[in-house]
Amino acid sequence: MVSPNANLRVSMVQTSLIWENPAANCAVLEEKLQILQGKTDVVVLPEMFLTGFSMGSEGADFPKGAQVQWMQMMANRLDVLMIGSLKIKENNQFYNRMLAVFPDGKIVSYNKRHLFRMGNEHTFYSQGEEKVIIAYKSWNIAMFVCYDLRFPVWSRNVDMAYDVAIYVANWPAVRAHAWSTLLKARAIENLAYVVGVNRVGKDNNELVYQGDSVVVTFKGEEIVHLLNEETIQTTSISKELLIDFRDKFPAHLDADLFELN
Repeated sequence: MVSPNANLRVSMVQTSLIWENPAANCAVLEEKLQILQGKTDVVVLPEMFLTGFSMGSEGADFPKGAQVQWMQMMANRLDVLMIGSLKIKENNQFYNRMLAVFPDGKIVSYNKRHLFRMGNEHTFYSQGEEKVIIAYKSWNIAMFVCYDLRFPVWSRNVDMAYDVAIYVANWPAVRAHAWSTLLKARAIENLAYVVGVNRVGKDNNELVYQGDSVVVTFKGEEIVHLLNEETIQTTSISKELLIDFRDKFPAHLDADLFELN
């Protein structure tokens, strides 16, 4: 039976980022996010939202450092699940770590699996090894970061383990068509909602980002598509519609079996 509170309100925070300056980004975001208090369930921020997509140690935090504590503070203040990735140093290794921070301060983390070799990410960060799916308000949510989007095996929704996949990104405008196309593909093939949150603006590597943050249905249809601007938009997604479609079109029952090495 579907929960009577089965709709999930998801807020996409499409913003520009101040290069390698966590304190400044925290200050800007803290002000922006106040409008969401009492109006949403999940807040999704871009990849490396406090530093930009940089390869150095500048702006890195520790697993229980100030940046992580800021996310806990904001999740509690807004009473939301807050999601985004940070540059984290742990055991003398650096990770592009996606955090899901619950209102009560609980943290679940996912280390980015696919490191973007064209940007030399694989030379600085350590690779993640485990897929992560969290449960929140009767929804199962899978966590992915940017380049993960290009690898459908890693995103495969085995046994319908998740209802929505969230991809946070710093995805340059020059590859915008791939971003939009692959988000739809992941939604269709996995019979799940997909939320993709990207940044806007230009970083210190002279890369330009045009946003194109979206919420896509299990049919590959865009519910919302943000343009090239700094904005926050909240969208409600329906568990009832998802379950109904899976019941009527159970393509997952014919999926090929496989194991990840």
